[in-house]
Amino acid sequence: MAEIRVEHLHKAFADFTAVRDSGFTVADGEFFVLLGPSGCGKTTTLRMIAGLELPTAGRILLGGRDVTFDRARARDIAFVFQLFALYPHMNVRRNVGFPLKCQGMPAREIARRVEEAARLLRIDHLLDRPVSGLSGGDRQRVALGRALVREPQAFLMDEPLGALDTEFRALMCGELRGLHNRLGATTVYVTHDQLEAMAMADKIAVMNRGVIEQFGTPREIYERPASMFVADFIGSPPMGFLPFQGRVARGDRAVTIDGMAIPVPEIREDVAEGELVLGLRPEHVRLDRAGPLKGTVFGTEYLGTTQIVAIDTPRGPIKARLPAALPVRAGETVRMSLAAERLSLFDGATGRAIRTAQHGQGQGEEGRPHG
Repeated sequence: MAEIRVEHLHKAFADFTAVRDSGFTVADGEFFVLLGPSGCGKTTTLRMIAGLELPTAGRILLGGRDVTFDRARARDIAFVFQLFALYPHMNVRRNVGFPLKCQGMPAREIARRVEEAARLLRIDHLLDRPVSGLSGGDRQRVALGRALVREPQAFLMDEPLGALDTEFRALMCGELRGLHNRLGATTVYVTHDQLEAMAMADKIAVMNRGVIEQFGTPREIYERPASMFVADFIGSPPMGFLPFQGRVARGDRAVTIDGMAIPVPEIREDVAEGELVLGLRPEHVRLDRAGPLKGTVFGTEYLGTTQIVAIDTPRGPIKARLPAALPVRAGETVRMSLAAERLSLFDGATGRAIRTAQHGQGQGEEGRPHG
């Protein structure tokens, strides 16, 4: 396995820029996820790492070797596509072993690797079955097996669970992560599904419009979003936003909204008068008769041990995650307090996070927007 380093990667198609000055490092043995909405540039980035697209500018290093303009077959990587791309006229055994046969590997070694991969993926009982009769989950395992037998330096996966139903996807998330842990493989995984990313990733790069907005661990990205886009894209429900006019200065520990002082983490920079946005996760809101925020309940969603309560405030709607046993009814006026140390503050004009004690003096290598 090997480290993957991407430096100032840029890809343009005529007048359209798909990837803009991206940079990140995937450590040896790391499970790394490129996450973002459709059209954000994540698949184009993956295809450039694989050698299926050539960059307009920038460098790609695999195990310290510059492979920027090497052909795909010279990069020693394995690619798993969203569509299984299996050969319907071959059984499972022949599908899994086909890449090795193309390399001219001896039949005995092919058989050994195929059977080893099949055991890892729990499809050894299917080896002599035709692929056409398999379930979606089993066909995806066959596609993974075909990548595993090559024993490459890195695995690249482009939405490999996208064609599966919800139950199979949840099952395969656990199996993929378990397989990764057993192999110690360097893996780059592309998805638009934040639940997949948060369940499997060691590190995540969140992409938007060709730019990596934030790079970090799942926890860092959830708790310290670098932009309003990341805060809105990550989380279920996503972060709520309360826009207001004001300014902040280094050392401030509160912001004023509609005449009420709301405590926030210590501000670490000066921001001139303009639109600011207070960001809060549903679990950071609690009902409090003496709280500074006031709103009207307009909906509830029962989740068993908790409930998601939708509240309309003078600054816009927010959601609160509250105990299921707490009586709340639509139309009720409530007051709320917030978990001050967990709040985020954004510049409304740019969408970027304003540096606070929560975010540190800067995002650093972990959690800093790239590009």
